[in-house]
Amino acid sequence: MTRKEEFFNHIAEGNTFKGDYITLGSAILDEETVKNAYVKVPLKTMNRHGLIAGATGTGKTKTLQVLAENLSDKGIPVLLMDIKGDLSGLAQPSPGHPKIDERHEKIGLPFDPKAFPVEVMSLSEQDGVRLRATVSEFGPVLISRILDVSETQAGIISVIFKYCDDNKLPLLDLKDFKKILQYATNEGKKEFEDSYGRISTASTGAILRRIVELEQQGGDLFFGEKSFEVEDLVRTTRDGRGYINIIRLTDIQDKPKLFSTFMLSLLAEIYETFPEQGDSGRPELIMFIDEAHLIFNEASKALLNQIESIVKLIRSKGIGLYFVTQNPTDVPEAVLSQLGLKVQHALRAFTAKDRKAIKLTAQNYPDTDYYDTAEVLTSLGIGEALVSALDEKGRPTPLAATMMRAPMSRMDILTQKELNQLLDDSKLVLKYNDEIDRESAYEMLNEKIKKAEDLKKKEDERLALEKEREAIKKEKESKSRRKSSTRYQRQNPVVKVLTSATFIRAVFGVLKKVMK
Repeated sequence: MTRKEEFFNHIAEGNTFKGDYITLGSAILDEETVKNAYVKVPLKTMNRHGLIAGATGTGKTKTLQVLAENLSDKGIPVLLMDIKGDLSGLAQPSPGHPKIDERHEKIGLPFDPKAFPVEVMSLSEQDGVRLRATVSEFGPVLISRILDVSETQAGIISVIFKYCDDNKLPLLDLKDFKKILQYATNEGKKEFEDSYGRISTASTGAILRRIVELEQQGGDLFFGEKSFEVEDLVRTTRDGRGYINIIRLTDIQDKPKLFSTFMLSLLAEIYETFPEQGDSGRPELIMFIDEAHLIFNEASKALLNQIESIVKLIRSKGIGLYFVTQNPTDVPEAVLSQLGLKVQHALRAFTAKDRKAIKLTAQNYPDTDYYDTAEVLTSLGIGEALVSALDEKGRPTPLAATMMRAPMSRMDILTQKELNQLLDDSKLVLKYNDEIDRESAYEMLNEKIKKAEDLKKKEDERLALEKEREAIKKEKESKSRRKSSTRYQRQNPVVKVLTSATFIRAVFGVLKKVMK
């Protein structure tokens, strides 16, 4: 048996599964594609997460596209983070090309151009289904981790949420959150102190500054209603194909805090909402996070711990997370160790640091008699990758340098006309794109403050009126006393004469004479 035949049998045996699978391409040996030596990924282990890595221009996005297409065809919904804006072409079939035909001839697979069911979504003001969440849905713990506040400040945030729960004040957007923080140390200071203890103005000021920072990165657009329901991510078409949900994030690269906030809230919501799946044989939803370093580079330690916890736990819900980045070292080791599927495109060794990184990357793959892994990593061509997956028993499949199949959809973006048509046909646009600003904490607190101010104004007016009446009464009494005193002073000389002894003796003298 020749070395090539041994290699073919090695690949075929390691990629034979009882359940359904996705075919990524055909294995390469000695820089030659071995036809029909298919490299596959079983659906059963796709909730074990994965990594697509490689230098710029090596084909990472096309690999992501191939995985998304084949998952959709298998009836598995997909969520894509489109950082570069080049994934919307999934909604249109590939126009084909002689080079694609040549590639598929080498692989031994037919090429079948087709369009896929797509929903375009947006975190910002870009066209698409608006994704929003309320502050209440985040809860005090998640909000504290996103804002990266101190332990004392996190305690204050918990008190704020408790007050809002106790007083039925909906916390929907950042405007509500800021208002209640201001209220706690101003108009509602005594109320808070009586029920929850004293709240420091310095601490609320620090929290407010963190909120303003989040607002400047577009948080005011994300927080609000109508909240997106994660169940809408797992829709399928009438013919059983899974929807590919594409979140347009081309304007988010300079807003890493908003991106990590959204990702964490989405993962937490999915984890809370989806039921335990058990051993179902296929995932419920697969998420691809392009430019994954945007999450990890700007995340606080608390936020990283939260992400790591969710990555470890969420697979039991049937959710697979796939990180797409240039270098595996962009992903924390605690997360990297959880990834079952690894698709490694070429790495470039321009510096000593690059060569060291390549050696470390090579150690992440199973040993093989057919490759020098570190050498292969630098010699792979465009659209070629080292692939290692997990079989149905959770064991690594044979490491294979793989000629990857071409996407069946367009490898380009939609025109504006095509995008508009896609959005016009979307049921989710009708459901989520009307902005709602119902009465919440901001309006209710303003009303409460206004009532308190009106009450105080009326009380002040009443006291002023009473004071004025008292003054008038005192003035009247004073005038009455002065008038009485004046009258007494005018009668006094007459009374004095009439009551004098001389006058009385004279009167008695006259009376005596008359009586005689």
